[in-house]
Amino acid sequence: MADKHYRSLVKAISWRVTGTVDTLIISYLITGKMKYALTISGVELCTKIGLYYVHERVWEKLTFGRIKPAAKDKTNYEI
Repeated sequence: MADKHYRSLVKAISWRVTGTVDTLIISYLITGKMKYALTISGVELCTKIGLYYVHERVWEKLTFGRIKPAAKDKTNYEI
């Protein structure tokens, strides 16, 4: 079953919100300045949503690690 494009986009956004909170906290702990932490995490949020979306769509096209569904038996007629 293939994912729709909007599913990949929603997954990218939800994952990045989680990752951005992490980046915000780490940036604040390192710099001690909330302005820098917000700037770093804001830029990171935008760029990584795009990167994740492209990553998901590329992997959706790859057959690596997938099992082909079994072909239906054409002689089995259901009434």
